Amino acid sequence: MDTRPIGVFDSGVGGLSVLREVTRLLPGEDIVYFGDVGRVPYGNRSREVIYRYSSEDLRFLRDKGVKFIVAACGTASSVIDAALIRQLPVPYTGVIEPTARAAAAATKNKKVGIIGTAATIKSGSFVRALAAIDPAIETRGQGCPLLVPLVENGYIDFENKVTRLVLEEYLRRFDGFEMDTLILGCTHYPLLKPIIQDLLGPGIALIDSGAATAAYVRELLAKQGLLSGRESGGTARYYISEHTETFAETAKIFLGHGIEAEYAVAELPLEETPV
Repeated sequence: MDTRPIGVFDSGVGGLSVLREVTRLLPGEDIVYFGDVGRVPYGNRSREVIYRYSSEDLRFLRDKGVKFIVAACGTASSVIDAALIRQLPVPYTGVIEPTARAAAAATKNKKVGIIGTAATIKSGSFVRALAAIDPAIETRGQGCPLLVPLVENGYIDFENKVTRLVLEEYLRRFDGFEMDTLILGCTHYPLLKPIIQDLLGPGIALIDSGAATAAYVRELLAKQGLLSGRESGGTARYYISEHTETFAETAKIFLGHGIEAEYAVAELPLEETPV
């Protein structure tokens, strides 16, 4: 048994969808969450800048004494490489591998669509992960830069005309592709799952990166003997890289409740790098 916390980070609040699923599957685990709200969004920055920010996020969680680190951000997960992972003293996962595993298991006709941030789609990370699992899987991707701000501004209502119009435009990319599975490749997108399912129809399996990652975390913790052994009572602490009046309010959209745990500001360098 290991009662140290699980570390989860994201470029902002999207990773809270992963945290929500982890707490649902592992209610006895403590969690430390870091949201880099001072430098959000990551999705439209260069790979070099995302890599540097991600390495700082990893170091912050490492210094909090966590037993496992989750990069709950598709963009960060797509640039964190083996060299960076080897520097960590604890096990790590991003959202790419577990989400790709879930999609490969779900598809019947081996045609998988992917939506994500521009950086995630450009990286080809999901395409490579799927090819490593099953080279016969065909993919088609679409960057969706407008979806994150829509979610964070609360435009998630099932009947919201603006969000529906934007999604209709993005999903046209898959016309004629005949996919049976779509990866929601950003941790914001599960909040739009009902709308996406309605637009695509019930025949398309939607792969929630938060749920897939949480299941993978539980599997790895069990295999490595890192579970706390508690059935309930887990706590969460939240850190952000800059004071913001909107973080707690936006967090309610993802968690369904207010944040009552410890709330502090992380000390990270926030200088901007030209891109």
